Amino acid sequence: MILVTLGTQDKDFSRLLKAIDREIKKGNIKEKVIVQAGYTKYYSDNMEIFDLIEPEKLHNLVKKCSLLITHGGVGSILDGIKNGKKVIAASRLKKYKEHTNDHQKQIVKKFAEEGYILELRDMQKLDKMLEKVKNFKPKKFKSNTSHFIKGIDNYIKEDNHTSWFNKFRFLCSNGYMGFALNIINLFLFCIFFGRVNIYYNLLLSYFITLLLSFVFNWLINIKYKGNWKNFWITRGMVLILDFDLMYIFKNMIHYHLIDSKFIINLITLILSYIIIKFCYQHENK
Repeated sequence: MILVTLGTQDKDFSRLLKAIDREIKKGNIKEKVIVQAGYTKYYSDNMEIFDLIEPEKLHNLVKKCSLLITHGGVGSILDGIKNGKKVIAASRLKKYKEHTNDHQKQIVKKFAEEGYILELRDMQKLDKMLEKVKNFKPKKFKSNTSHFIKGIDNYIKEDNHTSWFNKFRFLCSNGYMGFALNIINLFLFCIFFGRVNIYYNLLLSYFITLLLSFVFNWLINIKYKGNWKNFWITRGMVLILDFDLMYIFKNMIHYHLIDSKFIINLITLILSYIIIKFCYQHENK
């Protein structure tokens, strides 16, 4: 089995998939081809294509594959060489709008010069590279390789080679959006406070925040990974908890309502994270 990984870069890299598809049709690739395409939209009957693959499953595929064909991402290349796989890497290029710059050329070139991988510079010569890789013996991963990798990784981070869009999406997908939306929800509650009934306020603030979450997700192209039934159950639980806790703080504890709302938002944020992270994670594998 041949595994193709394009990472999670927010730009298209169908140029590589077209070259692989061409070689399959020519008969130069006879093995099954599995593709982790990320945000690249490409359709082919010759390959099994997934947008994203769970990390554990992807790791297992890397271990099982006979050849890894990948883009010039450090993590993608490192997955291959750590597992002693033959790797062919092709750089995303700025001129094709596959990245914000050409830093992947330097990364792939360095790995190739060190003897870890083979570099595919010309997509039209993939057939020759497939022949060459048959006799290629990659350099084994050793402890000192980590220093080499760290140097490249620092180059990427310090010189800001990851696009701002991808960084923002990474932050949002790792929970920062939930924190921001809770602040917005509290802000809306404060705006409506004293103007409408307290429970109408909770409902109004909740639905405006929910609408904003859909808008933000759509703008930065983040899709909910679980199924929608679980999503709505979680949202419903948050709304019910919001009402119940406010009733307790207002009528039983007699606590200040805005301070109460702050505490309630903190509680629901933590519980929402626990529910999504631990209760539903097995369904997303």
